[in-house]
Amino acid sequence: MLFAKQEEVWQGEADADINLKKKAGVDEMSKLQVLVLFGGRSGEHEVSLRSAASIMDGLRTLGKFDVVPVKISKEGCWFYEEVRVAILPDPAVGGLYVLEGKEAGRVLPIDLVFPVLHGPYGEDGTVQGLLEMARIPYVGAGVLGSAVGMDKIMMKAVLQQAGLPVGEYLWFTASLWRRQAGELAGRVEKELGFPCFVKPANLGSSVGISKVYTAAQLPAAVQEALRYDRKVLVEKYLPGRELEVSVLGNDEPEASVPGEVIPCNDFYDYSAKYLDDRSILVIPADVSPEVSAHVRELAVRTFLALDCAGLGRVDFFANEQTGQVFVNEINTIPGFTSISMYPKLWEASGVAFDELLAQLVALALQRQVEKERLETSYSAV
Repeated sequence: MLFAKQEEVWQGEADADINLKKKAGVDEMSKLQVLVLFGGRSGEHEVSLRSAASIMDGLRTLGKFDVVPVKISKEGCWFYEEVRVAILPDPAVGGLYVLEGKEAGRVLPIDLVFPVLHGPYGEDGTVQGLLEMARIPYVGAGVLGSAVGMDKIMMKAVLQQAGLPVGEYLWFTASLWRRQAGELAGRVEKELGFPCFVKPANLGSSVGISKVYTAAQLPAAVQEALRYDRKVLVEKYLPGRELEVSVLGNDEPEASVPGEVIPCNDFYDYSAKYLDDRSILVIPADVSPEVSAHVRELAVRTFLALDCAGLGRVDFFANEQTGQVFVNEINTIPGFTSISMYPKLWEASGVAFDELLAQLVALALQRQVEKERLETSYSAV
């Protein structure tokens, strides 16, 4: 069983530094069957395809893993080599159950899942819950960290409770907007002012986001956000530089050097991120040592406050004039394309792309071993 392999690799090393040489036992194991899960029922479906392609190429280059690509369609169907499959929630077996074709009924063993699902139904704890039920290790945050990290409203509430700096915001549901649109619009103008940002609460890659300059533009922006979620977040505009920090680890995570995003558009929207090559990523960011240390500290605190694991990218607004730094959000499954900040920041911090992937797999195995040690029955003494 895989858990026996994991115990051999990680026994006595749970608190060791994450270092491939120290984790050489992973290299000595037979190849792990790594299921890379991508696509999904999300407005970020296409971004997921690009991230997954980079990850699968990297895992294959390492030569230590057999990659099993599984694509989730926009309708929610799972496909392996054009054949419909499903995760078998049976800890005694653990793997992919083939639903059709000549091999219908066959179970393909899976040692670990690498979710590359951005947005709802993948980055929000839903898939993570399924994998927990099946006792299959997976890369990234668990159910709680994924769910809270995905919902920008809950995320901000938790970060505020942890004493982390976040900008002013309001939120409301679709039903409340239908009943009290005028009152809510008045609150936005009075409490946040213009410009402001209107966002779906649960999405990423800037899908459904609008920068609103006047009260007249607000209703259309809200309707655009409601296309993707039943909850809308409205954020006060925070002037400043957009800094990003990558985080890697489980209970003792480390932060990369910070990078800066200089968008080619009015803000870092979907086009500026993925379609237009004029946006500039400055790595490392040209900031003082004090600012660099501060955002790295805040990134780790954010990661821990949200109970994340494996990986995450924390985004900030830094105002040089006031000296204020605000946490904007965390991405628990950040982009992994050739132009994505997460791997680029680690490369600038001395962790190459293939080593980064290997460390993420190792962290997932470590976390599963620790969970397997927990008792699942209780008898009073």
